[in-house]
Amino acid sequence: MAQEALTGLQLQQIRFIPAGQPPHRAAPRVTAAMRLDMVRLACADNPHFAVDAREVLRAAPSYTVDSLSELRGEVGASQALCLLLGADAYLGLHTWHCWQALFQLAHLVIAHRPGFPQSAWTERMPPALQQEHQMRYTEDASDLRNTPSGRIYALPITALDISASHIRMDLQRGISPRYLLPDAVLHYISTKQLYKQ
Repeated sequence: MAQEALTGLQLQQIRFIPAGQPPHRAAPRVTAAMRLDMVRLACADNPHFAVDAREVLRAAPSYTVDSLSELRGEVGASQALCLLLGADAYLGLHTWHCWQALFQLAHLVIAHRPGFPQSAWTERMPPALQQEHQMRYTEDASDLRNTPSGRIYALPITALDISASHIRMDLQRGISPRYLLPDAVLHYISTKQLYKQ
């Protein structure tokens, strides 16, 4: 998704921000520091990928609105920022902390499978998110470059049947997820004996 967004939207950089203390779910079994290490390994060979440790270093729960506020302060008011989300995360956006403030801080780019109809999204949206979507949605990617924030754009990406939960299950069962992860990350997981039952 990151590489396709970088190319398709002509972005300067993709910044990965691993969550330190995710507020929406139980604490991951692998430490935040280890997850940060794995993201660094996964991004190491791409000069357009950067890893941002701010949420791992934060002592409080990781809220996207806080991270985007900090980023906005660093890059200035006129720089365009895009928050990349999967379609499922987007449909749950209304449950996020201060979710409506996100639109003042960044554009939302919703990655989805090709052929996923917009009607499938709008039918599942609560009214408040549906209203924001109707007001902010654009089909013109140049809108993301011409304004600093506030738009919603749908980006079809190559459909790959890879999920983190499936990879963790394979690791627990002793099945190799080779080719589903960068070799450096797989080596790290093996060395640290992560995701074992």
